[in-house]
Amino acid sequence: MQDTIKNTQTAALAETGRYYKHICWMALPLVCMSAYLYGLRPVLLCLAALLTGNLCDRLVALLRRRVYNPGDWSNESFALLIALLMPATVSWYVLVVAVVAGVLLGKEAFGGYGSYPFHPAAVGYVVAAVSWPEQVFLYPQPYADIPLWDPSGVALVNGMSSTLRNGGLPTVSAWPLVLGEFAAPMGAGAVLILLACGLFLFTQKDLRLTAAVSFLAACAAIVFFFPRQADLLHTGVLETAAQRLNLVKYELVSGATLYSAVLLISEPYTCPRRALGRVLYGLLLGCISMSFRYFGVYETGACFAILIVNSLSGWLDRVVDRVSRAPAGPALPRQRKEAAQ
Repeated sequence: MQDTIKNTQTAALAETGRYYKHICWMALPLVCMSAYLYGLRPVLLCLAALLTGNLCDRLVALLRRRVYNPGDWSNESFALLIALLMPATVSWYVLVVAVVAGVLLGKEAFGGYGSYPFHPAAVGYVVAAVSWPEQVFLYPQPYADIPLWDPSGVALVNGMSSTLRNGGLPTVSAWPLVLGEFAAPMGAGAVLILLACGLFLFTQKDLRLTAAVSFLAACAAIVFFFPRQADLLHTGVLETAAQRLNLVKYELVSGATLYSAVLLISEPYTCPRRALGRVLYGLLLGCISMSFRYFGVYETGACFAILIVNSLSGWLDRVVDRVSRAPAGPALPRQRKEAAQ
């Protein structure tokens, strides 16, 4: 039994292992940008997350009496994804617990590589968000002086999602918005870098474009037609189209929406295999994510929505398979006549 599991995971690693290496490399420019905005602490946090993920991998290898595989970068990629979703002032123990929860509960508890039904990074983030919301949803301002070990004295503010939730409109100009010069998670604000990462992943066939685009489209459509701002909600769509599009811009940038579309949705073992299934997956994910943002307690709803929709991923593939194999309907009279001739 153990040999069968090991052989299955080895074959899965050979097929999808490059995806996790690419995710790790894509985290590097985001870490550099966060270091530019917040100093050295984001670099140390990401290194601590990397070390924690690697140690978890080695511990599981020891407990399961198998040889540690240095070619498996999945734990490291999950650790970096969790770290970049955190503010630069997050406590060390919160980050470590989040990574351990993501790797051990989200991945290894279900059998290890390729066997997990939920995205491990989303699992780790949700555990931290539910347990320490004051640590996860309050952010320092860019260029703040953040001590390496004890950032408790740093002034923290709510993110852009909080302003949108309260019916306000952020006033961040275009260039700071593109560079991520606003209070946000370490890796979720730099729009320009995220788009560049998405382009690279797409060229490497690691980005499931149908899922990512349908997710962003669903989010944008909900924001455009059902804005949270009362002055827009009770006016005509055509009359306020420009203001609604401006609001869409802020909604997609905040709440780790773009970050999720580029780095989380396309995970090989939690995203549907069929193209139509991915479209449905992205649309459903966008609707649930915006529902969390509109009506939920937490500002960042994407990771919560990912865990819910992950449970439907296999079902969506099965539905698409059944539909594609469905027998053709009865021929029309004209078609029957042509067939007879």
